[in-house]
Amino acid sequence: MTEWSKPQPSPRVVVQAGACVPAATPEAASGDKWVEVPTEFDAIMLSSYGGPNGQDDVIPFLRNVTMGRNIPDERLEEVAVHYREAGGVSPINEQNLALKAAIEEELKARNIDLPVYFGNRNWDPYFTEAVSKAHEENKVEGRPTKIFALVTSAYSAYSSCRQYREDFADALDALDLWDDVQIDSSRTFFDHPGFVNPFIEGTLKAVAELVDEHPDLDLANDVEVLFSAHSIPIKDNAQSGEPDEHDYPELGAYKAQHLAVGGLVMDAVKEKYSIDVPWELVYQSESGPAHIPWLEPDINDYLEGLKGKRKAVIVVPATFLSDHMEVWWDLDIEAKETADEQGLAYKRVATPGTHPEFVAAMVDLVEERLNGTPAAERKALTKYGPGYDVCRAGCCQGSGPLRAATGGLLP
Repeated sequence: MTEWSKPQPSPRVVVQAGACVPAATPEAASGDKWVEVPTEFDAIMLSSYGGPNGQDDVIPFLRNVTMGRNIPDERLEEVAVHYREAGGVSPINEQNLALKAAIEEELKARNIDLPVYFGNRNWDPYFTEAVSKAHEENKVEGRPTKIFALVTSAYSAYSSCRQYREDFADALDALDLWDDVQIDSSRTFFDHPGFVNPFIEGTLKAVAELVDEHPDLDLANDVEVLFSAHSIPIKDNAQSGEPDEHDYPELGAYKAQHLAVGGLVMDAVKEKYSIDVPWELVYQSESGPAHIPWLEPDINDYLEGLKGKRKAVIVVPATFLSDHMEVWWDLDIEAKETADEQGLAYKRVATPGTHPEFVAAMVDLVEERLNGTPAAERKALTKYGPGYDVCRAGCCQGSGPLRAATGGLLP
């Protein structure tokens, strides 16, 4: 039995003959922003971050997450406390398996006959295992195996876009399958209605609950809705998205996209209550060294500043697809404790999870590529969408040197 592990980062860029997108299907290899011709795939790979399955997994998992940064285990143990409190098990694993099963049912309902594999960047099952299985079980004589990587990240940023594509390249390198497997990545989908609508539904529910529980609340002054995004380094935000492709001004794509989602949700609240409820974009889960500036304000700092100004807060975990560790620990425990200390009533909106609209959205991303759906006909609620099928050169570059990556133009 093969012992799978996270492959070491590969610095080399491999290019197929005549292609400007490494390891891409012929339909994507030309580098057009949107692939508007039908593409035949052999398999789907649901692609996620990963998480430990027990106490013994926690430190090895965190070593994978921080690979190449030479962080000692003593420092990692400081972060491990979150997982230790949950028995060393990340809820993301079970949640992704539930999403995979729901996607399989939706594919079946649409008569799409494609097997779905599941792979992680940082823990078992790794991308290497998922790619290897998809290739071995779906070989077609005379051509490479074509895999559609359905990435469980909605926004543009290094950690949610390019790093996945680099890890797909690392997997191909480790398996020596550059000539035998082609991987196209799913587009960003932060403004797909199937991602946004569950947040709208949850926010409206939270407002209704507050009104019912606290009849004297003035929605225009006593309540604030906080859209909580996973913080990233300010430099990564500045380099997020497609260079010079959208009107992001100085916001950066990552921040601008979150603000756009917040605006959509609050427009729905205003439509229902005819009131402008205050709202703000805040950040959580900062994990970098102190000398590197990250996006702020931190949600806990912001909550501390609301004492005496508001009576209740609604927190929308806008970055997150499921109620995994960072939602449970950072929002349900730490942020709630901070809100309680400030005397604030606290509601946390659910993530999309396996909401039927979200599951349908994930399959929409597959069907767009199978049918070659024109960009103008794809579902997107903001001026920034729909996301590109093929990332532009330098997309979501991040702080480090550019490495080999699938799913995008070569720099």
